[in-house]
This record gives sequence, structure tokens and C-alpha cells, in this order.
Amino acid sequence: MEIFKKIAPLKAFLKEFRTVGDTIGLVPTMGALHNGHLSLIDTSKSQNSLTVCSIYVNPTQFNNPVDLQKYPRNLEEDVKLLQKVGCDVVFCPSNEEMYTGQASLKFDFGALDKVMEGKFRPGHFSGVALVVSKFFNIVNPDRAYFGQKDWQQFAIIQQVVEELKFGLTLHSVPTLREADGLAMSSRNLRLNEQERLKATIFHQSLLAAQENLRQGRKITDAKKLVEEMIKKVPGVTLEYFEVADSKNLNVLEFVNEAEKPILCIAGYVGDVRLIDNMFLK
Repeated sequence: MEIFKKIAPLKAFLKEFRTVGDTIGLVPTMGALHNGHLSLIDTSKSQNSLTVCSIYVNPTQFNNPVDLQKYPRNLEEDVKLLQKVGCDVVFCPSNEEMYTGQASLKFDFGALDKVMEGKFRPGHFSGVALVVSKFFNIVNPDRAYFGQKDWQQFAIIQQVVEELKFGLTLHSVPTLREADGLAMSSRNLRLNEQERLKATIFHQSLLAAQENLRQGRKITDAKKLVEEMIKKVPGVTLEYFEVADSKNLNVLEFVNEAEKPILCIAGYVGDVRLIDNMFLK
């Protein structure tokens, strides 16, 4: 497995590798890797000649400095995991390598980043789009892989690819969950044992809302159900629960199967912010 911290030698390596018929898959991560990340690596390895995993905690996508400071980092363990699953290349740049001074370029995605995550984390998706665009330019992958848990992020990156004409295909890989249903996330490492148990309420409330809607109940009924379930768990706060069109992220007031609805939730367990989602069908 090759490890690069600088852009120039990575690009030189990839240029030498790429020949007719060879394909490169990219898995962008912020480290603190878990089995969800490794499933992205496995998917990329099955579809490409070479897989690159980037590990970089991108400062421009954090609107909360404390969250950036506390984000779990364990590069040494991450590298061991990637080596074990047969990743080909790891790119772990410094802030100085990725940004020359203060970043000034901003993205505006219209309605896509004004709801849910965009509403509660202003500027977050602009930072995501900026760093992902950098990785696409540096690696020039044929395919890139993201987890379904960050569905709004996936929709944003789809627009980046379409508007900036990146010549690659995006893949969303289903969310991996712990045995009790909690969506795998690097932020789970910040939960203590008691908080870890409480965090399952997000998955439980998604399941309850999904069943509620499948029975023909109104979205307002599902929202009330989720709010009541969350309120019963001390130390857990609901930030939002929405049912949205998975294609354009328009928040729905009524269920329409043609819109392929997705149920999205975010909240806090203590001071740790978690997100999750689930398709209605």
C-alpha cells in the first residue's frame, strides 16, 4: 500500500499507473475509520483497478470550531485497517497542502443546501464541495464512493459533478449499522457507554416513522411520533426530522411514492451531533 502526504508525488504515481483500461476509485474520508468506510473500500476494489482512500479532516466544512477540535483522529490505526482490507493508496495531506492561506471560494446550491443539514450548518456544504472538488482534481478518479448516511451530502456532490463536468461516476453505498441499529459513524467514538445506548433512539424513531407512513398516516403524524419518542430519552435532543424527495431534497408535506421519499433525522446525544436517514420504501 502506498501512502502519500503531498499532492505532486501522488499525481505522478497515478499518472504512471493509469493505462488504457485501468480505472481508479476514490473513497474520501475524514478518518476514524469503521466498517462503513471499509465497505466503501471493498465496493471500490470490486469495480476498479486501483483504490485511493483520502483521510483528511477538512476545516472548511465545520461551522462549529469545537466540533472540529473534538473530531476523532487516529491516522495510525486507520492506515492499519486500510492495509488489512487491501486498499492500494492512502492520501493524508496536511491543511497547508490542501489550502493556500484562507479559503475564499464559496458554493451556493440553491434549495439543496437551505434545508436540513444546510439549514442547521450554514456553510457546511460549501466546504464539502470545495474539498471534494480538490480531491477530484488531484486524483482524477473514474468512480467515487460515499455512504448513504450522508444522503444530502451525496445530492450536493452530484450537483458538483454535473455542473463542473467532472468525468466520473458517483456511487452511494448503503449505510452499515451496528447490531442494535445505530448507524456506523466516526462520531460514535465520542459517545460514552450510556450515551451510546441512548443514541439508538434515532434509528428506532426512523423505523417507527417509516412504519407509520407505510400505513398511510400523514407526515405531520410521523413528525409528532418522532418528537415524542426523542423527548422520552434524557440527554437526547432532536434537531430536525424531515421527509424529503431524495432526488432534489425538497421537504415534503405529503407522501408521494413518485418522489422516492427519504426520512432524515439529526440530533444530539449530549454534545455529540448524529445524523441518520432511511428510505420510505
